Amino acid sequence: MTQKKILITGAAGFIGFHLAQALQARGDLLIGIDNFNDYYSPSLKQKRADQLAKLDIPILETDIRNALVLEKLVKQYKITHLVHLAAQAGVRYSLINPQAYIDSNVTGFLTILEVLKNHPQIKLVYASSSSVYGNNTKVPFSVTDTTDNQASFYGVTKKANELMAQTYNHLHHLSAIGLRFFTVYGPWGRPDMAYYAFTKAICEGLPIDVFNNGNMERDFTYIDDIVQGTMAAIDSVKKGKHRIYNLGNHHPEPLGKMISLLEKLLKKKAKIHYLPMQPGDVLSTYADISLSQKELGFHPKTSLEKGLAQFVAWYQKGGSKL
Repeated sequence: MTQKKILITGAAGFIGFHLAQALQARGDLLIGIDNFNDYYSPSLKQKRADQLAKLDIPILETDIRNALVLEKLVKQYKITHLVHLAAQAGVRYSLINPQAYIDSNVTGFLTILEVLKNHPQIKLVYASSSSVYGNNTKVPFSVTDTTDNQASFYGVTKKANELMAQTYNHLHHLSAIGLRFFTVYGPWGRPDMAYYAFTKAICEGLPIDVFNNGNMERDFTYIDDIVQGTMAAIDSVKKGKHRIYNLGNHHPEPLGKMISLLEKLLKKKAKIHYLPMQPGDVLSTYADISLSQKELGFHPKTSLEKGLAQFVAWYQKGGSKL
């Protein structure tokens, strides 16, 4: 396989951190960028970047809206692939600060597309989200389903990304794959995600907020499986084509099961504070991965039991101090 020269945006983020290591391990050349914003602890992002630096994977602190820097990096490193993971994450925060989502997810992605328009040889893989399915009730969620009934502004911006990439493909022959990630979890993850926040609270004897009385399901997908699917997508971008795939575990789990598994692993009962359904939330996520299996060879291998065990082992070994 020809060595790829890959620029990763959001490289100090959860998925970017794991993906960069896997790509380098197989022989690709990497350069990462991240703006180290404070949506969650910048120190955690810096520690991820420090780990990558030990592997000689450089992370430049800059913003994806800086077209001049992007243009310079593309030329300097002779980039063949751009993996766009940088985004303002979080469904609930989009209710509070929607402008942050326009700035990063819309304006930032537009900047990426405008740079790539001038470099048609570069292939793009970008992060979408299961949130684009919004209030859809048909399960499992298929990439052929309509996605025009959004439940959150975050979902709106991710749907906009897909439309933007599709339009740039139509107008400028951009080569791209969009990946709809489903509830990614694992070591070095985002502290705002439920599995991480619950683990911390249970360990500290603090109550956890459980919405809709726990009557929710999520298609929890372990980070190693997401990395495998993303690498397959990088290898599968076809010249002048735009494709969208689901990357999920194809196995929705009740929120209560996740909590019970954490209690068992931590050997401590959770103090549960039940709350009503939150605006922007959905009852269930469930990925139809038949297309991803067929075209990407995507076959997630990690059960929730195994994945949470690996996360808790990491957390107890030192992750709790990050």
